[in-house]
Amino acid sequence: MTFVSQLHTLTPQSRLCVGLDPEPSKLPGAWAGDASKIYDFCAAIVDATHDLVCAFKPQIAYFAAHRAEDQLERLIAHIHDVAPGVPVILDAKRGDIGSTAEQYAREAFVRYQADAVTLSPFMGFDSVEPYLAYEGKGAILLCRTSNKGGDDWQMQRLADVPGQPRLFEHLAHLAESQWNRNGQLGLVVGATYPAEIARVRELAPTLPLLVPGVGAQGGDAAAVVQAAGRTAPLVVNSSRAILYASSGADFAQRARAVAEATRTSLT
Repeated sequence: MTFVSQLHTLTPQSRLCVGLDPEPSKLPGAWAGDASKIYDFCAAIVDATHDLVCAFKPQIAYFAAHRAEDQLERLIAHIHDVAPGVPVILDAKRGDIGSTAEQYAREAFVRYQADAVTLSPFMGFDSVEPYLAYEGKGAILLCRTSNKGGDDWQMQRLADVPGQPRLFEHLAHLAESQWNRNGQLGLVVGATYPAEIARVRELAPTLPLLVPGVGAQGGDAAAVVQAAGRTAPLVVNSSRAILYASSGADFAQRARAVAEATRTSLT
Protein backbone atom coordinates (compact mmCIF):
# COMPACT_ATOMS: atom_id res chain seq x y z
CA MET A 1 0.00 0.00 0.00
CA THR A 2 1.34 3.45 -0.88
CA PHE A 3 1.70 6.32 1.55
CA VAL A 4 -1.18 8.24 0.00
CA SER A 5 -3.47 5.21 -0.09
CA GLN A 6 -2.69 4.55 3.59
CA LEU A 7 -3.87 8.06 4.40
CA HIS A 8 -7.04 7.63 2.34
CA THR A 9 -7.77 4.51 4.39
CA LEU A 10 -7.01 5.98 7.81
CA THR A 11 -8.04 9.65 7.76
CA PRO A 12 -11.81 9.03 7.63
CA GLN A 13 -11.38 7.52 11.12
CA SER A 14 -8.61 9.78 12.46
CA ARG A 15 -6.84 12.94 11.31
CA LEU A 16 -4.41 12.91 14.21
CA CYS A 17 -0.67 12.53 13.70
CA VAL A 18 1.48 12.22 16.81
CA GLY A 19 4.80 13.99 16.46
CA LEU A 20 7.72 12.27 18.15
CA ASP A 21 10.06 15.08 19.24
CA PRO A 22 11.82 13.62 22.30
CA GLU A 23 13.73 16.03 24.52
CA PRO A 24 15.76 14.10 27.12
CA SER A 25 15.33 16.87 29.70
CA LYS A 26 11.55 16.40 29.50
CA LEU A 27 11.47 12.61 29.79
CA PRO A 28 9.46 11.36 32.77
CA GLY A 29 10.76 10.36 36.17
CA ALA A 30 14.15 8.66 36.38
CA TRP A 31 14.53 8.89 32.58
CA ALA A 32 14.84 12.68 32.68
CA GLY A 33 18.09 13.79 31.05
CA ASP A 34 18.98 10.29 29.85
CA ALA A 35 19.22 10.26 26.03
CA SER A 36 19.60 6.48 26.05
CA LYS A 37 15.90 6.28 27.01
CA ILE A 38 14.62 8.10 23.92
CA TYR A 39 13.52 4.85 22.28
CA ASP A 40 11.83 3.56 25.43
CA PHE A 41 9.89 6.81 25.86
CA CYS A 42 8.78 7.08 22.23
CA ALA A 43 7.92 3.39 21.97
CA ALA A 44 5.68 3.72 25.03
CA ILE A 45 3.90 6.67 23.39
CA VAL A 46 3.45 4.66 20.20
CA ASP A 47 2.09 1.66 22.11
CA ALA A 48 -0.41 3.90 23.93
CA THR A 49 -1.68 5.81 20.87
CA HIS A 50 -1.23 3.76 17.69
CA ASP A 51 -4.91 2.85 17.42
CA LEU A 52 -5.88 6.55 17.58
CA VAL A 53 -3.71 8.01 14.81
CA CYS A 54 -3.37 8.24 11.05
CA ALA A 55 0.43 8.71 11.19
CA PHE A 56 3.47 9.17 13.39
CA LYS A 57 6.02 11.90 12.65
CA PRO A 58 9.46 11.55 14.26
CA GLN A 59 11.59 14.70 13.98
CA ILE A 60 15.08 13.56 12.99
CA ALA A 61 16.95 16.40 14.74
CA TYR A 62 15.70 15.32 18.16
CA PHE A 63 17.40 11.98 17.61
CA ALA A 64 20.53 13.04 15.73
CA ALA A 65 21.39 15.76 18.26
CA HIS A 66 21.72 13.08 20.93
CA ARG A 67 23.49 10.47 18.76
CA ALA A 68 20.26 8.48 18.84
CA GLU A 69 19.89 7.63 15.15
CA ASP A 70 20.05 3.93 16.02
CA GLN A 71 17.14 4.48 18.41
CA LEU A 72 15.22 6.17 15.58
CA GLU A 73 15.78 3.14 13.35
CA ARG A 74 14.50 0.87 16.12
CA LEU A 75 11.53 3.14 16.77
CA ILE A 76 10.36 3.18 13.14
CA ALA A 77 10.76 -0.59 12.98
CA HIS A 78 8.67 -0.83 16.15
CA ILE A 79 5.92 1.33 14.65
CA HIS A 80 5.82 -0.86 11.55
CA ASP A 81 5.63 -3.93 13.78
CA VAL A 82 2.86 -2.84 16.18
CA ALA A 83 0.90 -0.68 13.71
CA PRO A 84 1.70 -1.97 10.22
CA GLY A 85 -1.01 0.12 8.57
CA VAL A 86 0.09 3.42 10.12
CA PRO A 87 2.57 5.42 8.01
CA VAL A 88 5.69 7.06 9.38
CA ILE A 89 6.53 10.57 8.20
CA LEU A 90 10.20 11.39 8.74
CA ASP A 91 10.30 15.10 9.53
CA ALA A 92 13.67 16.04 8.05
CA LYS A 93 12.92 19.08 5.85
CA ARG A 94 15.72 18.16 3.47
CA GLY A 95 16.44 20.36 0.47
CA ASP A 96 19.32 19.66 -1.90
CA ILE A 97 19.92 18.60 -5.50
CA GLY A 98 21.56 15.83 -7.53
CA SER A 99 23.55 13.10 -5.85
CA THR A 100 23.12 14.69 -2.41
CA ALA A 101 19.34 14.52 -2.67
CA GLU A 102 19.67 10.89 -3.78
CA GLN A 103 21.57 10.15 -0.55
CA TYR A 104 19.00 11.94 1.59
CA ALA A 105 16.25 9.93 -0.12
CA ARG A 106 18.14 6.73 0.59
CA GLU A 107 18.54 7.81 4.22
CA ALA A 108 14.80 8.35 4.62
CA PHE A 109 13.47 5.36 2.73
CA VAL A 110 16.18 2.70 2.96
CA ARG A 111 17.99 3.36 6.24
CA TYR A 112 15.00 4.54 8.26
CA GLN A 113 12.25 2.80 6.27
CA ALA A 114 10.00 5.86 6.50
CA ASP A 115 6.85 6.03 4.40
CA ALA A 116 7.20 9.74 3.67
CA VAL A 117 9.60 12.62 4.30
CA THR A 118 9.20 16.38 4.64
CA LEU A 119 11.18 18.48 2.15
CA SER A 120 12.06 22.12 1.57
CA PRO A 121 11.36 22.82 -2.12
CA PHE A 122 13.30 26.12 -2.26
CA MET A 123 15.83 24.69 -4.75
CA GLY A 124 13.13 23.57 -7.18
CA PHE A 125 11.79 20.34 -8.62
CA ASP A 126 15.19 18.68 -9.11
CA SER A 127 15.59 18.78 -5.33
CA VAL A 128 12.32 16.81 -5.00
CA GLU A 129 12.60 14.39 -7.91
CA PRO A 130 15.06 11.88 -6.35
CA TYR A 131 12.53 11.07 -3.63
CA LEU A 132 9.88 10.23 -6.22
CA ALA A 133 12.04 7.41 -7.54
CA TYR A 134 10.90 5.38 -4.50
CA GLU A 135 7.58 3.96 -5.62
CA GLY A 136 4.72 4.53 -3.22
CA LYS A 137 6.69 6.78 -0.87
CA GLY A 138 5.54 10.29 -0.03
CA ALA A 139 7.30 13.67 -0.35
CA ILE A 140 5.62 16.41 1.68
CA LEU A 141 6.70 19.91 0.67
CA LEU A 142 6.84 22.92 2.96
CA CYS A 143 4.26 25.32 1.55
CA ARG A 144 2.85 27.80 4.12
CA THR A 145 4.63 27.34 7.41
CA SER A 146 3.47 28.73 10.75
CA ASN A 147 6.73 30.37 11.83
CA LYS A 148 6.80 34.19 11.70
CA GLY A 149 9.70 34.19 9.26
CA GLY A 150 7.63 32.27 6.75
CA ASP A 151 6.27 35.62 5.58
CA ASP A 152 9.75 36.59 4.36
CA TRP A 153 9.36 34.34 1.31
CA GLN A 154 6.06 32.50 1.27
CA MET A 155 3.81 35.56 1.16
CA GLN A 156 5.76 37.41 -1.54
CA ARG A 157 4.10 37.84 -4.94
CA LEU A 158 5.74 36.49 -8.10
CA ALA A 159 5.77 39.23 -10.71
CA ASP A 160 6.85 36.85 -13.50
CA VAL A 161 3.94 34.42 -13.03
CA PRO A 162 0.52 35.21 -14.53
CA GLY A 163 -1.79 36.59 -11.87
CA GLN A 164 1.17 37.34 -9.60
CA PRO A 165 0.37 34.61 -7.05
CA ARG A 166 2.08 34.49 -3.71
CA LEU A 167 4.99 32.05 -3.54
CA PHE A 168 3.06 29.54 -1.43
CA GLU A 169 0.15 29.66 -3.88
CA HIS A 170 2.40 28.97 -6.86
CA LEU A 171 4.02 26.08 -5.03
CA ALA A 172 0.62 24.57 -4.21
CA HIS A 173 -0.36 24.83 -7.88
CA LEU A 174 2.87 23.18 -9.05
CA ALA A 175 2.55 20.38 -6.49
CA GLU A 176 -1.01 19.67 -7.58
CA SER A 177 -0.13 19.68 -11.28
CA GLN A 178 3.15 19.07 -13.13
CA TRP A 179 5.29 18.18 -10.12
CA ASN A 180 2.94 15.44 -8.89
CA ARG A 181 3.87 12.92 -11.57
CA ASN A 182 3.10 9.75 -9.63
CA GLY A 183 0.64 10.97 -7.01
CA GLN A 184 3.28 11.04 -4.26
CA LEU A 185 3.26 14.68 -3.12
CA GLY A 186 1.71 16.38 -0.12
CA LEU A 187 1.99 19.86 1.39
CA VAL A 188 2.77 21.29 4.84
CA VAL A 189 0.51 24.15 5.97
CA GLY A 190 0.65 25.54 9.51
CA ALA A 191 -2.43 25.29 11.72
CA THR A 192 -2.14 28.91 12.81
CA TYR A 193 -3.10 30.13 9.30
CA PRO A 194 -6.56 28.67 8.54
CA ALA A 195 -7.17 31.15 5.70
CA GLU A 196 -4.03 29.96 3.98
CA ILE A 197 -5.03 26.33 4.58
CA ALA A 198 -8.27 27.05 2.73
CA ARG A 199 -6.38 28.71 -0.12
CA VAL A 200 -3.95 25.80 -0.42
CA ARG A 201 -6.85 23.35 -0.46
CA GLU A 202 -8.48 25.39 -3.23
CA LEU A 203 -5.31 25.19 -5.32
CA ALA A 204 -4.43 21.59 -4.41
CA PRO A 205 -7.75 19.78 -3.89
CA THR A 206 -6.33 16.25 -4.17
CA LEU A 207 -3.13 16.50 -2.14
CA PRO A 208 -2.70 15.31 1.46
CA LEU A 209 -2.11 18.23 3.81
CA LEU A 210 0.17 17.86 6.83
CA VAL A 211 -0.82 20.51 9.35
CA PRO A 212 1.43 21.01 12.39
CA GLY A 213 0.65 23.37 15.23
CA VAL A 214 -2.48 22.07 16.97
CA GLY A 215 -2.01 21.82 20.71
CA ALA A 216 0.94 23.53 22.37
CA GLN A 217 1.47 25.88 19.38
CA GLY A 218 -2.08 27.21 19.62
CA GLY A 219 -3.69 26.08 16.37
CA ASP A 220 -7.48 25.66 16.52
CA ALA A 221 -8.59 22.14 15.57
CA ALA A 222 -12.08 23.06 14.40
CA ALA A 223 -10.79 25.93 12.25
CA VAL A 224 -8.23 23.64 10.62
CA VAL A 225 -10.82 21.00 9.72
CA GLN A 226 -13.23 23.58 8.33
CA ALA A 227 -10.50 25.24 6.25
CA ALA A 228 -9.07 22.00 4.85
CA GLY A 229 -12.39 20.44 3.86
CA ARG A 230 -12.82 16.77 3.10
CA THR A 231 -11.71 16.38 -0.52
CA ALA A 232 -8.35 14.81 0.39
CA PRO A 233 -6.50 13.49 3.45
CA LEU A 234 -5.87 15.90 6.31
CA VAL A 235 -3.09 14.96 8.74
CA VAL A 236 -2.98 17.19 11.81
CA ASN A 237 0.13 16.91 13.94
CA SER A 238 0.35 17.39 17.68
CA SER A 239 3.61 16.77 19.51
CA ARG A 240 4.37 18.37 22.87
CA ALA A 241 0.79 18.44 24.18
CA ILE A 242 0.65 14.66 23.84
CA LEU A 243 4.25 13.67 24.60
CA TYR A 244 4.51 15.67 27.78
CA ALA A 245 0.97 15.41 29.11
CA SER A 246 2.51 14.01 32.30
CA SER A 247 6.00 13.83 33.73
CA GLY A 248 5.09 10.93 35.98
CA ALA A 249 4.79 7.19 35.70
CA ASP A 250 1.40 7.65 34.02
CA PHE A 251 2.91 9.54 31.05
CA ALA A 252 1.74 7.00 28.48
CA GLN A 253 -1.81 6.86 29.82
CA ARG A 254 -2.02 10.65 29.93
CA ALA A 255 -0.62 10.85 26.41
CA ARG A 256 -3.37 8.52 25.26
CA ALA A 257 -6.03 10.63 26.95
CA VAL A 258 -4.82 13.84 25.28
CA ALA A 259 -4.46 12.05 21.93
CA GLU A 260 -8.00 10.74 22.21
CA ALA A 261 -9.37 14.20 23.00
CA THR A 262 -7.41 15.75 20.13
CA ARG A 263 -8.62 13.09 17.72
CA THR A 264 -12.21 13.79 18.74
CA SER A 265 -11.72 17.54 18.21
CA LEU A 266 -10.66 16.83 14.62
CA THR A 267 -13.78 14.92 13.59
